[in-house]
Amino acid sequence: MLANQIILTGLKYLGTPYVFNAKPHQTKTFDCSSFMQYIYGVHGISLPRSSRQQYSVGTPISFEEIRKGDLLFFTTKTRKDRQLPSKIGHVGVYLGRGHMLHTYKEGKKVMVSEINAYWKSAFVGGKRVI
Repeated sequence: MLANQIILTGLKYLGTPYVFNAKPHQTKTFDCSSFMQYIYGVHGISLPRSSRQQYSVGTPISFEEIRKGDLLFFTTKTRKDRQLPSKIGHVGVYLGRGHMLHTYKEGKKVMVSEINAYWKSAFVGGKRVI
């Protein structure tokens, strides 16, 4: 299953440092969207560079419809009052069982996070690109 392959590729980079605006197509550092672009690209799925651009591709899905391998898009405190796609400030990939693989924020690294109340409140939408 392609979703599992993408996830396994992403899990190889657990602990890789987050750097805002990290250069694309390399694996020393990532930001959220360069990470998604890289792990999907390894498997032949071309994604645009930024999370806002990535939101423009794929089939829209609700939170209730998400499944492994779907892109999850979130807003941030500074973007929450904007219109789409400017509202988008973060992207991750759904792992299943209420967890996602992503990276965000200086000082953090590629990680698995539970989609808790905070992430649910910031959720803007999902996209299926597989």
